[in-house]
Amino acid sequence: MSWTIDEHPTALQYFASLVQSDENFALMEAAISIAQDAEPDLDLQAVMAELDRLQVRLQQRLSGETDPLRQLSVLNKFFYGELGFAGNLNNYYDPANSYIHHVLGTRRGIPISVALVWLELAGSLDLAVEGISFPGHFMVKVLLPQGQVVLDPLTGESHSANALAERLQPFLDEAGIQPEEAAPLGLYLQAASARDIVERMLRNLQEIHQSQRDWDMLVAVINRLMLLQPGKPELLRERGMAYAQGGVNDRALADLERYAQTAPESEIGFIQKTMNSLRKVL
Repeated sequence: MSWTIDEHPTALQYFASLVQSDENFALMEAAISIAQDAEPDLDLQAVMAELDRLQVRLQQRLSGETDPLRQLSVLNKFFYGELGFAGNLNNYYDPANSYIHHVLGTRRGIPISVALVWLELAGSLDLAVEGISFPGHFMVKVLLPQGQVVLDPLTGESHSANALAERLQPFLDEAGIQPEEAAPLGLYLQAASARDIVERMLRNLQEIHQSQRDWDMLVAVINRLMLLQPGKPELLRERGMAYAQGGVNDRALADLERYAQTAPESEIGFIQKTMNSLRKVL
C-alpha cells in the first residue's frame, strides 16, 4: 500500500499497511507505531534511526568477531551493561513501557518491549534469535551451534529447562491442567510470529487501559487489534463495551448490534440487555 505526496495516511491506515501481510510484516515499525495513539506526532523514522545507531555501536564492539557464542556475550555486555536496559520495576504498568521510543529513551520497559530492542540488535549480527510468547513473561531464544539458549530479555539470564518448567507451573495450575495432561515444555518455547508479538503488545495495553478506565485509549488499542486480527468478531464486543463505558453510546450500540449477529448463544442474553440499555439513553 502506498500514498501520493498529497495524501497523508492516518496512524491507523499506516499501521494497517505494516501488518496486512505476514510475508512483509514490518514488526519493529509496527511496534513503534503503537505509541502514536498516545503521541500522534511521533517520528517513527527517527526511532528507527536510533536503532540503527545502536546497531553501529554494537558492530564497533565486535571487532569482526564471528563466533555466535562470543557475539552473544558481546551483545549482552553492550545491551545490559553499557546501555543499561532493564525492566521498569518501579512503574511496571505504565503504558509507556510498551512504547519502543520510550524504552529506547529510558532504557526501561517490560519483557516484550525490551525483547524487541534486543532482538533488533541481535538480528543485525545474523544471530539466529526468536521471541517466545511464554506465559506471563516474554522470552527470547538463541540457536547456537552448542544448542538452544532461552534468555530473560530483562536481564540476559539464561534459563534451564527445569527453571522454565517451574515458571510455567503456576499458569498450568491456574488453568487446572494436571501434570499428566500438560503439553511438552517445548511447545511453550516455539517462536512467536511477528503478528503474535504485536498482538501480545496490544493485549498488554488493552489490559492496562481497561484497569485504568482509560476508555479512549482502550478503543484506540482495540482498533489496532481489529486491523491485526480481522477474523475475531469478539473484538466488536470488546470495542462496543469500551465505547459504552466511555459514554459513546451510538458507536457502542452499532458494534454490539454487529456482534449480536454472530455471538454465541451463551452471550446473547447479556448482549441484548446491554443493547436495550443503550437504546434507552439514545
